[in-house]
Amino acid sequence: MNRVFFRRGLAIAAIAAATLIASCTTPEPEPVAPPPPPAIVPPPPVSLNEGVAQAAAIYVTFMREATSIRAGFTDAEAIQAALRRGAAYEPAQLSRGMIAYGAVLALQSPEYVQGVRSLSTSHETRQQLIDQIIADPAYAAQLPGADAAAGLIIDAISRDSTAMAVIASAVEEDAYTIQGRSDPRRRWATTPISHREVRLESTKTLSAAQMLPSPEESARLFAAANSGTGLGVTSARSSAPYTPALVRSLALAALAALGAGGEDARASTEALTVDQNSEFCLNMSKLMLFQCLAASRPSYEDVFCIGRHVARDLATCTSQNITVPAAPITVIQPSAEPALAQTPVAEAAATASTNATAALNRAG
Repeated sequence: MNRVFFRRGLAIAAIAAATLIASCTTPEPEPVAPPPPPAIVPPPPVSLNEGVAQAAAIYVTFMREATSIRAGFTDAEAIQAALRRGAAYEPAQLSRGMIAYGAVLALQSPEYVQGVRSLSTSHETRQQLIDQIIADPAYAAQLPGADAAAGLIIDAISRDSTAMAVIASAVEEDAYTIQGRSDPRRRWATTPISHREVRLESTKTLSAAQMLPSPEESARLFAAANSGTGLGVTSARSSAPYTPALVRSLALAALAALGAGGEDARASTEALTVDQNSEFCLNMSKLMLFQCLAASRPSYEDVFCIGRHVARDLATCTSQNITVPAAPITVIQPSAEPALAQTPVAEAAATASTNATAALNRAG
C-alpha cells in the first residue's frame, strides 16, 4: 500500500513540475504581416490651357507669313507689302508665343511627359513638384526626358531661324542687285519713296497692334498639346545648359504633364511665357527697323531694311532663344538721344545697318 501511494505521489509531482515548466515558457509570437505599400496616386491627365495654345498660334501663324517673303521684288508696292507682312508683330506677343510653342513641342515627347509623371506618386509629391517648378523653372530642365523635349524645341525653332536667315541673305543681296544698271527694276527702285513719314508711322502702328490668334491654328495646337501627338515632330536630343526661354518652355510642359497647366492655372502659365531677354531682342529689332526706315529714301533702301531688320533680326532673335546664352547688356549714350540698352547683337546690327545704307547710297 505504501508503495502505491509513493508511486502516485511521484506521478503527481511530475505533472506539477511539467505544469510549472510549461507556465514559465514564453509562447512564440504570432507572425505579423508587413503593412501594404502606399498606393501610387497618378497625376491627373495632361492639361495645357487654351491661352498657351493661342499664344503659340500667334507665333506659328506669324512665322508662316514671314517665311513667305521672297527677294526679287517686281515693283515698289511689292516691297511695301513685304515690309507690312514682316513688321506685323508685337514683340512681347511674339516672344511669348515662341515660348508657348516650345511647350507644345515639348509635350510631343512621350519620354519627357512620362518621365515627369513618374515622379508624381502621391498628392503630396505632385504638389511638391508643381511648387518647385513654379518657384524655379530651371528645375524642369533636370527632370527625366528633358533632353528629348529640348531637342524637339530646338529642332523646330532652328528651322524657323534658318529659313529667316536664308530669306535675309537673299533680300539683302537683292538690295544691291536691284541697283544694277542691267536690272530693269533700277528705274523705280532708285526713285525716292513718296510719303516716307506716313510709311514709317504706319509701320510703328502695325508693330504695336495686338496680334489675334488664328482659331484653326489655336485648336490644332491645343489638341496636340493635350494629346501629345499631331505635330509630326522628329525625335532629337539636346543636353543642358539651356537658354532661359527654352527652360520656360520645359517648365510649362512639365506643369501640363502633371495636370497643372489647365484653365485654373493661367496665372502660372502666363507668367512662364515671359522672358525679358527674348522680348528685348525683338524690341531692339523694331527700334533698328524704325531707324532704318527713317533714313531710307529710295525703294532699294527699304529692301535692305526688310532684309536686315525684319528677316535677319528674326533669325537672330529666334536662334538666340534656343542656342545662345543671354548676352550681358551694356548701355550706350547717343548724343541728344535717350539712353538705349543694347545687346552686342543689336549694336552690331546698328553698325552694319549704318555702313550698309551708306554703301547702298554710294552705289546708287
